[in-house]
Amino acid sequence: MSAGAPETLAFDSLAVGDALPPLVLDVTATRIVAGAIASRDFMPAHHDRAFANAQGAPDIFMNILSDTGYCSRFLTDWAGPDAMVTRLAIRLGVPTFPGHTLTYAGEVSGLREEGDEGVVEVTFRAVCDLGDHVTGTADVRLPRAGDRS
Repeated sequence: MSAGAPETLAFDSLAVGDALPPLVLDVTATRIVAGAIASRDFMPAHHDRAFANAQGAPDIFMNILSDTGYCSRFLTDWAGPDAMVTRLAIRLGVPTFPGHTLTYAGEVSGLREEGDEGVVEVTFRAVCDLGDHVTGTADVRLPRAGDRS
């Protein structure tokens, strides 16, 4: 591993209740539109302010596929490059609009061993200016201490 390269967490170093470092995202129109285009979601509410207003929304809003991607990023930024998200279950709450700040927080809610890997259960949420935007749980597979190269 080169100097400065991210390291993958060791399963054996974790405990239930450990907090994940927050991920803070500035929600911009560009971020919302780019996520919708990248996920091939051409619903106008994700890129056309007039359409969103006509539907009763104050502005364009983030789509669920972008939310799923940011939840995965939150988990892998914490766990490292050798981690694998094997289960992700999210529930949408309030929408998030341009000008909001989206803050992800989570904690280790369970640990179990499966073969040569450790599975970390994580409970998390992303909060925006209006409240809980996304809540969820995930399983993240990590190498055991003796399996690290």
